[in-house]
Amino acid sequence: MQNVAERPVPPARLIIIDAHPVTRLGLALMVNGQPDLLTVGEAGSAAEAISLISHLQPDVVTIGLSLPDRPGLELAAELRDRFEGLGIVIFTARGEDDVLFRALETGASAFVSKTASSPEILGAIRHAAVSASSFSSRGLAAALRRRRDAPAVPMLSERERQVLSLLLAGLSVPDLALRLHISASTAKTYVGRLYDKLGANSKAQALLTAVRLGLVDSAAEPVPFVV
Repeated sequence: MQNVAERPVPPARLIIIDAHPVTRLGLALMVNGQPDLLTVGEAGSAAEAISLISHLQPDVVTIGLSLPDRPGLELAAELRDRFEGLGIVIFTARGEDDVLFRALETGASAFVSKTASSPEILGAIRHAAVSASSFSSRGLAAALRRRRDAPAVPMLSERERQVLSLLLAGLSVPDLALRLHISASTAKTYVGRLYDKLGANSKAQALLTAVRLGLVDSAAEPVPFVV
């Protein structure tokens, strides 16, 4: 009689969620060559994924960022709320720091690039399958260092962002007041607050600081505002 301790551990069951069939196929081929992992389903949309997960109850899912009906990170946050023990891997071609931190905030278990090596991708899936509540990403330490070393970026209100965009478009304070349907004195108050937050003493200095901090794109077209 076989000893209970020697019974083989069943493979971790995976559902692949991605808008691109080729990506789903490639990941399934990679995973199904592993004795400890098994693809049990694929979904091309968030709605399809939720139905499959509820029915098949996998151990882990991989989620692409761009789904046709909902953002992948939004789906990840819902899945974390609904399925506490589900391993969630954000699997994406976008490796920017802000996307990584947003994945962390959703409660995802791992974040891995589609361009990563096979061992790294499989490692992320294995981590998520056994440790759903902890976060793993090869680039996390470097991203944290970049965040620590980055200059402090002031928090602007929606109105202050509108004012900044209009200043960038070349509008004067009186024109800005007309555009936003506010008094000239109120417009001056918003501009003054903006200067204070940016540590600027002039319009040119404020705009240069805003561009340097990434608050605006110096090449961007002004956005029309409905007030």
